[in-house]
Amino acid sequence: MSGKYYFKVHKHPSEVVIAICDEEILGQTFKGEKMKITVNEGFYGGDLVTEEFVRINIGSFTILNIVGNRIIDLAIAEGIIDAENVIQIGDVKHAQAVRA
Repeated sequence: MSGKYYFKVHKHPSEVVIAICDEEILGQTFKGEKMKITVNEGFYGGDLVTEEFVRINIGSFTILNIVGNRIIDLAIAEGIIDAENVIQIGDVKHAQAVRA
């Protein structure tokens, strides 16, 4: 799972949206049978951070949007998301989580 990740926080009046992606997929588009996702730099392209940083900060969200095979595996290992809530879009995994 080691590697770097782009980590971006979007603050809204009542929400903290965290967007994280694997470093190597920023700017790429993935197409599945019925879905398509572009790992847009404006949404995901925050700070380039380490796995340790992600482990410490991944839980501080009200909405989490993550894309990339490594970050998904890390989020599952940290208990942030369940494997059954992950979708596959082409060659990449994607998940979202919401906290009340």
